[in-house]
Amino acid sequence: MAKEGVKAREVKRQKLVARYAEKRAVLKAAGDFEGLDKLPKNSSPVRLHNRCKLTGRPRGYMRTFGISRVTFRQMALDGKIPGVKKASW
Repeated sequence: MAKEGVKAREVKRQKLVARYAEKRAVLKAAGDFEGLDKLPKNSSPVRLHNRCKLTGRPRGYMRTFGISRVTFRQMALDGKIPGVKKASW
């Protein structure tokens, strides 16, 4: 499980990206790269990283569900995800 500070930092980055998205798009379209340099580093969408909503795990992230593969497997086996069951043939 990720530390709370790491998860909070990621949330802060998401807010910054959302706040500066429009301004960034205008500067990029105008070709004003000096203006882009003056924006905060964390306002760039490239710096975002997908993390599990429950544990904060950065690897093995499943976009469809928003959780990591480990959490997904545990929740699927517990029957907490509707429509998902273990495969058998």
